Amino acid sequence: MTPARQAATRRRQRAQRRGRFAEWLCLWHLRLRGWQILARGWRCPSGEIDILARRGGVLAVIEVKSRHEFDAAASALTPRQRKRIARAAEAFLLSRPDLARLHPRFDLMLVAPGRLPRHWPDAWRAD
Repeated sequence: MTPARQAATRRRQRAQRRGRFAEWLCLWHLRLRGWQILARGWRCPSGEIDILARRGGVLAVIEVKSRHEFDAAASALTPRQRKRIARAAEAFLLSRPDLARLHPRFDLMLVAPGRLPRHWPDAWRAD
């Protein structure tokens, strides 16, 4: 393996570790605020959902973004990603008819070093 390829692999591995840690922080943040975690890293052919959580009659479909600044994390969610997450949410609800009565909502959780996660409820609407 070339040195450039090794460096790219190391960067990708570090990014994956940061992402897993950011999701872990968000899970605890949500749990402490009374959310029941239904799934983490839920995948289907149409996409992936970082966290699915429930509180009361709300089903939160949560995307976690971690960057050096909250602004950069917020702007990292692209329209294409939002569509994939919405399709994955539809598939999740089809696989879990017991949750059909809940109101689905798309949330964003932002993580920046040295800061508590920031939860942005109802960050976007499925088109």
